Amino acid sequence: MMGNLDRLINELRKLPNETQWVEFKNNNYEPRMIGQDISALANSAALHEKSCAYMLWGIDDTTHEIVGTDYNLQTLKKGNQELENWLRSLLSKNADFEFHTVPMNDNNVGVLIIHKAANQTVTFEKVDYIRVGSYTKKLNEFPALQSQLWDRIRNSKFEERYAKQDMELFDALRMIDYSTYFDIKGIPQPTEAAGICHYMIEEEIIAKQDNSLYAITNLGAILLAKRLSDFPKISRKAIRVVQYSGNNRLNMLKEDVGRKGYVVGFEGLMKFIEALIPTKELITVALREKKSAYPILAIREAVANALIHQDFSITGTGPVVEMFENRIEITNSGIPLVDIKRIIDNPPKSRNEKLAALMRRLKMCEELGTGWDKIAITCELEQLPAPKIELFEDSTRVTLFSEVPFTNIALEDKLWACYLHACIKQVQGEQLTNSSLRERFGLKESSAASISQLIKEAVARKFIKPLDPATAPRYMKYIPIWA
Repeated sequence: MMGNLDRLINELRKLPNETQWVEFKNNNYEPRMIGQDISALANSAALHEKSCAYMLWGIDDTTHEIVGTDYNLQTLKKGNQELENWLRSLLSKNADFEFHTVPMNDNNVGVLIIHKAANQTVTFEKVDYIRVGSYTKKLNEFPALQSQLWDRIRNSKFEERYAKQDMELFDALRMIDYSTYFDIKGIPQPTEAAGICHYMIEEEIIAKQDNSLYAITNLGAILLAKRLSDFPKISRKAIRVVQYSGNNRLNMLKEDVGRKGYVVGFEGLMKFIEALIPTKELITVALREKKSAYPILAIREAVANALIHQDFSITGTGPVVEMFENRIEITNSGIPLVDIKRIIDNPPKSRNEKLAALMRRLKMCEELGTGWDKIAITCELEQLPAPKIELFEDSTRVTLFSEVPFTNIALEDKLWACYLHACIKQVQGEQLTNSSLRERFGLKESSAASISQLIKEAVARKFIKPLDPATAPRYMKYIPIWA
């Protein structure tokens, strides 16, 4: 519910004319007209990318002076039925509106706040309407507007919605760690709140509302919150790290739940994960160095991918990093929008493009499309099993494995490693060979026969194919099946 309604009314009165998302009434309460206008204004708000539209009674529609209204919206009836119930019975289920009566200047002003259409157009009596200038018209009479509106509705994003609203600017800025934003961007931090506000609005981290107060968007809260607990709906998307004893979930050793926005807490999260990863000491010429059981870059990219590509419409669950003795599992809600077999070469698609773009600008993850390349390549360079992607009904799990002898790797995992190796070679303008695959697994030339057998199986299973089938076996090169 929107607060500070007297401020909202005064801000709307400053408008020079009615707009496609604001209508002033005097005392016209004809029920069917209100129903059609709710449909039209909800759809127009979506079309013009406004969070809400408004109908005001008791405002002169020429001078915008407060003249007062004789009726209370909350007590009006249509026949024996309350007006609000009557309207809801004829409007589509996605119609979201609220009635208010606001005392102002010894008069009452009626306010109808109509939230923008979401998921589909708002209809009244199964007909959708739109505002054309200051008139309410049937949407199907304006095909171009209808097409634009549906594009807007389909592209409506979780990131744009408000996590917290109706705040003074000082209070909104107090809840987000804007200093981290300026530090990472390398931009001098403005000394005045108005200067900070400019950048935060440009990045859609905060938004100025129609009542002149401020809101923090879901994008701002999920990335820059000082405390995620200040945002109840968002706090459930905090990342959780769990460490287990052994290779199953019977004995939990440690658990930590992120308390800050993703950008604010990411480096601390990575340090926490790194501290739990086993290391071994390598002694080279006069030097001792520690080697992690997993490539840190691969973990970083996999965690960032889980944050970026999660499905925020699936409530009650956030990303989870589970650490076992022999593997790390990273799970997020939702399934990828691209075929996992083309995850190396296909352009990435994210359901959270604004989140992904801002995370890249704030250097939390790699440039568009290079994340999975780096996960797969770093695992190859350290001769570890290939990272595994598993899809479930409403979640995705990526597993990174620690070192496993070639003979102990399951055939399916060997085939997947062979396929990913071919994909990596393809995007690098090269091809898989017996020699390159031996090197990938850290095997000597004496293992050429077993690698030939693996390649033969990968061809039979249609993971890869010969570049030129006429080539002599000794010089044969292979490419992914899709190439």
